[in-house]
Amino acid sequence: MKPEYSEPQLPPNSTRQSVDDDERKALISPEDRRFDDVHYDEEETAELGPPPTRSRRCLVFSVLFFSLLLLSIAIPVQRFFWGPSKTTAKPQLKTQGLLNNGTHDFKKTAIIVSIDGLRADYLDRGLTPHLLAISKDGLRAKSMQPVFPTLTFPNHWALMTGLYVESHGIVANNFWDPATQREFHYNRIESTWVSEWWYGEPMWETAERAGVRTANLMWPGPPKTTSGASPTYFVPWKEKLDQILSWIDMPIETRPQFIMAYEPSLDQAGHLTGPTSKLVNKVLKQVDVFARDLHDEIEARNLTDIVDIVFVSDHGMTDTSHPELIFIDDVLGAGYAHIAHEDGWPAMGLRFDTPEHTDTYLAVLRNASRASGGKFDVYTHATMPARWHFSENPRIAPVYVVPRIGYALTDRAENGSGMNKGSHGYDNSYKEMHAMFVAHGPFSSVVKAVEADRIQAASSSPARRLAASILGRDLARPTRAGTRRRTT
Repeated sequence: MKPEYSEPQLPPNSTRQSVDDDERKALISPEDRRFDDVHYDEEETAELGPPPTRSRRCLVFSVLFFSLLLLSIAIPVQRFFWGPSKTTAKPQLKTQGLLNNGTHDFKKTAIIVSIDGLRADYLDRGLTPHLLAISKDGLRAKSMQPVFPTLTFPNHWALMTGLYVESHGIVANNFWDPATQREFHYNRIESTWVSEWWYGEPMWETAERAGVRTANLMWPGPPKTTSGASPTYFVPWKEKLDQILSWIDMPIETRPQFIMAYEPSLDQAGHLTGPTSKLVNKVLKQVDVFARDLHDEIEARNLTDIVDIVFVSDHGMTDTSHPELIFIDDVLGAGYAHIAHEDGWPAMGLRFDTPEHTDTYLAVLRNASRASGGKFDVYTHATMPARWHFSENPRIAPVYVVPRIGYALTDRAENGSGMNKGSHGYDNSYKEMHAMFVAHGPFSSVVKAVEADRIQAASSSPARRLAASILGRDLARPTRAGTRRRTT
């Protein structure tokens, strides 16, 4: 008998003191808050190597894949996507882009499930046979490089808009906006549900404008964009499998074609006990059972040739159970009192109270970085690594201190208290930060056939030209364009 899927649970005696409890709190309705306030995250020890081109391209590939998948839903079915059916049991193409599973009419449908904190190499532990089996008939990117900073909110909005962080505006999980003189907190509804924070057009808005119904089950982002668009269905928090299937089982007149869902439990376990812990492996198995059950339910409805399922994650996780602490107040001395705003974590964005203090203490930080022997780096907008696309936005603090894996920034008052055993947010070139991508379904099969040997090194240009020619417009892609750049 196969094990039943149940919502992944953390230990009953857990204090739940992890950054991602706050992330979860930010996505449930105000009256349903039931988690305590929390702390932040960090990583392990490895040399910082050059950015892996393959993994960076895999992010481009995943955003491109989502865009083309959305196109395949919004456009009448063509023979390119479905050839003649070999058996009568196969879904049959009908007029006006409809398919039939033998009992009901369906339009092409996509389900995208984000599994927060599922590090790419978790799938190589021998604990996820169902995800691997699903990927054999579909697609798997061995690893996918997230955008910097490797945090939940910046990366989920990058996946949904196709924009780099400097362009979509969510530059960290918490940050100061000098234009509005307000602070964004990912654990506060008054931030996360206010559309003005979020730049760019998410895929669900693109779909809704094309007449495609969408459903959002806890995907990070606002319930409504600045243009006033919102998904047809927006559910902050419910048991995911049942909710997804209830949408699939709706009548065609009300059924969503584009479904987004978010699962935070693996990330919570990683923060609480570290990426190599028994709890992470236990929750990973539960996630795999969820993937199997979702796939089996779609198969039982004879929808495997109609519905595409995509499993993706936002970032990885590294061990921070014994990091070497860097005391920022010791580094700055008297300058610590001149910090007006402190953004992000584990990287630290600093805004000093005057331009003179910025110049003075930037020099202090740079000298300390050189003296540290490579424990942390210090950047300004002008010196930020170009590969991060993390400079052209005033929300990005003018001074950024970025620790290497194995190190954590703190101060003497905190002394590393509340440090999680697992963290993320580091340089996106570290393999520990890399995310996963698995897809299965009719569109995935076409992409696999066309890109069989090039999936991990996929370039955006040819496929984007194809997508643009189909839709007759430019689509979202990672870009270094300035702030408030929309994808239209």
